[in-house]
Amino acid sequence: MIDYLIIGSGIAGLSFAETALQHNKSIFVIDNNNNSASKVSAGLYNPVILKRFTPVWRAESQLELLKSFFSNLEARFDQQFMFEKPILRRFLSVEEQNNWFVASDKPSLKQYMSTVLRYEKFFGISSPFDFGEVKESGYVDVAFFVQCYRNFLKDRDLLSVEDFEHSLLVVKDDSINYKNLEARNIVFAEGFGMHRNPFFSSLPLIGSKGELLVIKAPDLDLNVIVNTSIFILPLGQQLFKVGSTYNFIDKSDQPSEDGKDELIKQLKSVLSCDFEVVSHIAGVRPTVKDRRPLVGTHQEYRNIHVLNGLGTRGVMNGPSMALALFNHIEIKEPLLPEIDIKRFEKI
Repeated sequence: MIDYLIIGSGIAGLSFAETALQHNKSIFVIDNNNNSASKVSAGLYNPVILKRFTPVWRAESQLELLKSFFSNLEARFDQQFMFEKPILRRFLSVEEQNNWFVASDKPSLKQYMSTVLRYEKFFGISSPFDFGEVKESGYVDVAFFVQCYRNFLKDRDLLSVEDFEHSLLVVKDDSINYKNLEARNIVFAEGFGMHRNPFFSSLPLIGSKGELLVIKAPDLDLNVIVNTSIFILPLGQQLFKVGSTYNFIDKSDQPSEDGKDELIKQLKSVLSCDFEVVSHIAGVRPTVKDRRPLVGTHQEYRNIHVLNGLGTRGVMNGPSMALALFNHIEIKEPLLPEIDIKRFEKI
């Protein structure tokens, strides 16, 4: 009997898998390799909500765990997944500059928002009102991380690439059975696929489709991440990742011409140099109306658990939410009310 059967190998599922292994628990992962959200994630981590200049929920603790989590994996795999880079907010007006300075004086934001304007000009980017710098930010190469970790699991016969058939799950008092597997617990980390899960389909997972472009811009001189109406992330070799769109109606993971046109239009309002689109990708983020993850244990079955709803900040809150669920299962540590799925239980 294994300790954990994990369904899903995106950021959520792999964060839990790694957390369990670090605590000497046995695991097995099932996934159909269809996790569109993690495949197309930009992987940005940023402690500031730049639309409103407010702190990200539990930013300090999440950043601390994120950095240790990926640093340990980088050492083990001898690969780089995490790239620390400042995010520069491209100001659109003097008023926005002033709002930045007001926010940067708040105790919760002082350590993340520089009080010194960045005046430098990056060839190819129009910036008449300069930039504000976000510190302790960067990105994780999510697609590469997922690929490396899945290979690690495959090499140890800990991963099966298949569709999970919920109807074949047999639940007992102290274990679950699935085909020839027996486990003490099962953790569902299926992303937007959760709406097909009979145990958790009633949870309010909305989903928002996001589309990204990779462009080639030989004349764009940029070595930082720029945030404006879109983000522009340098990848090296004259390539840049650009995103992202938000569509709450279309829940397919197929790129759309509308999404591409929207991103190109916004790009042209920011860039003053030529570019060409190299690739166009899309995926559905597992988002929740109250913008908090879905973490917890099934109301009826005490060995069935969920880790989902990481939304647009999966890289930041994946490791911390995985640890919270693990401690909840293993040592009965209470979950924060903001993330516990009990907040949606019908009384």
